Amino acid sequence: MIWWVPFLLFQLQQPLDIPEKNPHTTVADVEMGKRLYLGRCGGCHGPSGDGGKGANLAVAVLPRAAADRSLYRIIRYGIPDTEMPGSLMDSRELWQTVAFVRSLGQVAATPVTGNAEAGAQVFRTKGACLSCHALGNEGGRIGPSLSGIGARRGATHLRAKIEDPASDVPDPFRMVQLTTNAGKAVRGIRLNEDTYSIQIRDFNGNLQSFWKADIAAMTSEKKTNMPSYRNKLSETELNDLVAFLASEKGAR
Repeated sequence: MIWWVPFLLFQLQQPLDIPEKNPHTTVADVEMGKRLYLGRCGGCHGPSGDGGKGANLAVAVLPRAAADRSLYRIIRYGIPDTEMPGSLMDSRELWQTVAFVRSLGQVAATPVTGNAEAGAQVFRTKGACLSCHALGNEGGRIGPSLSGIGARRGATHLRAKIEDPASDVPDPFRMVQLTTNAGKAVRGIRLNEDTYSIQIRDFNGNLQSFWKADIAAMTSEKKTNMPSYRNKLSETELNDLVAFLASEKGAR
């Protein structure tokens, strides 16, 4: 099935009487929206909306939600086949959350002081980032793809991940170590898991799949194979690397 068909069907199932523009945009609405956002959304998108497990919301135009109605629908119903869930908030609370999310794009972004061109060299040489991460058609698959990372994550979040990658490890990239009933030991990154099976990418980049009935022992931890660059790169190199990643918008 074409990838956009489920999303189209999902959109068609939604009510058609949602106002095009937000009817709740007063200062009090935005303040209440902030409280709702921090309680329900900030854990994934960051308190300032600059991204984390979720997308960067502190941008002038949200790619999936340029219009208020679209943003309302996403908050209310979530996004199919992603980690973005729906919400049980009432209509007014949803609109208040929309109002606050819109305000995030009006806040000046964290200034990027580094040199993106120099950062590209750090990325490819001293940082050795392509050994684990993909960028376009280059790189490895052990870590998350960095294609378009600058459009999804803010500079503050990027800097935090470079300096302390273990602070927030996405569920699909947990470290897994298992031993099969036949005595085979495998260590790698968990890509997918259900009741009966698990798929792992080992550190040679190979995809391996196992039936859980064939596994004798398994541990899964929120650890990362990515090292901290806090003491590996100079302050200038860190700033340059952040500038490069922040400039990576995905268009090639």
